[in-house]
Amino acid sequence: MLITVNGEKKDVSDGITVSGLLEHLNIQHQRVAVERNEEIVKKTAYGETVLKEGDALEVVSFMGGG
Repeated sequence: MLITVNGEKKDVSDGITVSGLLEHLNIQHQRVAVERNEEIVKKTAYGETVLKEGDALEVVSFMGGG
């Protein structure tokens, strides 16, 4: 199925969760915020939030610095 991640089309498996997507993209879920269809997904729901055809996600990484 096709979804959009940070403006790029991605072909992913049906039934993939936010957690599964982050793992597929080699992104550590502890250091990111995920927005799905303009709504923030709580970290506690990453494993339960199943993505659907056409979903648009924004994945934002936190960076330290000073």
